[in-house]
Amino acid sequence: MSGLEVVTVAPDPSRYAWTFGGAAPVARIRPGSILQLFTEDCFAGRVHSERDLVSEVCEFPFLNPQTGPFHIEGAEVGDTIAVHFISIEPARDWAASTTVPLFGALTGTHLTALLHDPLPEVVWIWQLDRARRTCRFRAHAGDFQVDLPMDPMHGTVGVAPANLEVRSALVPDAFGGNMDTPEMRAGVTCYLGVNVPGALLSLGDGHARQGEGETCGVAVECAMNTVIAVDLIKRRGCPWPRLESDTHIISTGSVRPLEDAFRIAQADLVHWMTEDYHLETLDAYQLVTQAVLSPLANVCDTNYTSVAKFPKQYLPGGSAMGGIHSHLRALAAEYLRLHP
Repeated sequence: MSGLEVVTVAPDPSRYAWTFGGAAPVARIRPGSILQLFTEDCFAGRVHSERDLVSEVCEFPFLNPQTGPFHIEGAEVGDTIAVHFISIEPARDWAASTTVPLFGALTGTHLTALLHDPLPEVVWIWQLDRARRTCRFRAHAGDFQVDLPMDPMHGTVGVAPANLEVRSALVPDAFGGNMDTPEMRAGVTCYLGVNVPGALLSLGDGHARQGEGETCGVAVECAMNTVIAVDLIKRRGCPWPRLESDTHIISTGSVRPLEDAFRIAQADLVHWMTEDYHLETLDAYQLVTQAVLSPLANVCDTNYTSVAKFPKQYLPGGSAMGGIHSHLRALAAEYLRLHP
């Protein structure tokens, strides 16, 4: 493995992608390559202080800048790409969060039309201690502060959609996109079905941490230095984004209403268990019902994202998606040995 192909991309802001689909690739990548990437925060780096209101310093719809897209050589419609997160590390010692008028789970929005006044814009700057792995919250009212554990993740990972669609980087759907699941952390492999030649993989929206549901609509948003390994599974589809860790297989569903996002994730998990673990459908349905974990990813985006997470220890013999997660874990270990 000493011949690892490592590609480094830190895009100029003029090269960010703001959509999935409709953007020209910034590079062609061979399967098995390692990508060392810089991703900017969801505000495009424009929120530096508590005085920087998003409505004043950002220009809608230019939010959630993506690094990419990357053309994966040999990827064809009907294949699946595997994206393994080797490391996700904050690029700065601070991060930003905010309330946004008419956005979030606990306020009226343009889709949930209410007559009350919008919530005010308030910005919080979180201090990150990368040595101690903590994120410091300071209340605006009073002197309360508390350190929360750092748990870096990517809110946005996706490929070009099917059917010639171009979708905003604020949207999650079957192509991936703005899923905002804390499960998208280092050590995890994300599987995405290929809809166009080359797949056109992009990622961004780094979070130093985020609670399940992303209730106010904004996590602890920060720029990231991220290393991924990208591989290709030929002639194997993936209808909805799937994730695999050392301990769990995880399906996602993104749509409104929330109960349908839940159903998509649960049904995809059942189908996955019949495909790779050879359980009969009703047996898989029963097993999922009694052992699944169902954390919410986001209940604030244009589509909501639900997660279905199943412990591998309760599965029969078999391997997910042809065992590529173990292969990419080995590739990651070799990279970390050469780049400590």
